[in-house]
Amino acid sequence: MLFRILLAVAGLVVLTLAADHLVLGSSRLAQRLRISPVVVGVVVIGLGTSTPEFLVSGVAAAHGDTGLAVGNIAGSNILNLTLVLGIAALAGSVAVTSHVIRREVPLAVAAVVLFSFLAWVGLSPVTGVALAVAGVCAVFALVRWAREGRSNEDVAEEATEFTQAPATVDVPVQASRLPAWFEPVRAVLGLAGVLVGAQLLVSNASAIATDLAVPQVIIGFTVVALGTSLPELVTTVQAQRRGESELVVGNLFGSNLFNSLVGGAVVGLASGPAATERAAVALSVTMILTAGLAWMLLRRGLALTRVEALVLLGAYALTMPLLLSS
Repeated sequence: MLFRILLAVAGLVVLTLAADHLVLGSSRLAQRLRISPVVVGVVVIGLGTSTPEFLVSGVAAAHGDTGLAVGNIAGSNILNLTLVLGIAALAGSVAVTSHVIRREVPLAVAAVVLFSFLAWVGLSPVTGVALAVAGVCAVFALVRWAREGRSNEDVAEEATEFTQAPATVDVPVQASRLPAWFEPVRAVLGLAGVLVGAQLLVSNASAIATDLAVPQVIIGFTVVALGTSLPELVTTVQAQRRGESELVVGNLFGSNLFNSLVGGAVVGLASGPAATERAAVALSVTMILTAGLAWMLLRRGLALTRVEALVLLGAYALTMPLLLSS
């Protein structure tokens, strides 16, 4: 048991570090190919930071561990808008502009609702295709909105800052001095590392669940979801310290959007036609309620106070008893 736990932790470490290099390498490569900074910010970085959730859930579904896969996505969705957002609001007021509340946030909530319903129905190749189509439409909408007005400049600036920053563990050379071949190689090796880390994490988490006679969805909802959400937690804390609270909201709701649509599509397509795993009603309802709660609190005054942060943290504390009772 201890050996499996150590392997799962090793997989999580490899997954986190490799995902960092995958996103950085991909975004710098896109920048060198003269792809619009808005597209880099919304698509490359937005999708890339959710890669751990996609691949962990995809690998789990391909192994037949659909409960772990669904639990990971559901847990990440709930954790992002309760625990992570609550911690950010405790550190300082989280404020947003009205257009984010009117457009990006409702789109993310709608994505969570769609995923919750289809996860309850049962993720399969058919529902996977439906989620994939919805994901493509959502990306087009996000890129179009990002090109309008101030958001164009904001997203472009954020994308530039991201590509200029080093990875958590990086080579001590400035980005401008690295050879042209380095970033593509970094991205490929990062992808390989994410796959290896996902394999280690999923196989050992599934074995631990079997040894402890714990449902896979519980392991996915707790340990795996918390592990794959660590990049969002780190990014959120850093952005809040810099006073970029709108980036905090965009990152968390955007992560939920990509988790639900792209991650759900990956799980559905990887599950195969014989998959019969369905999310419990309590899990699906909890996803919807937590997304709606965060949206409602932000709409009240376009900001979250410390009291409201405690409400979100309390909501996260209540999710586990609800799940266990289902």
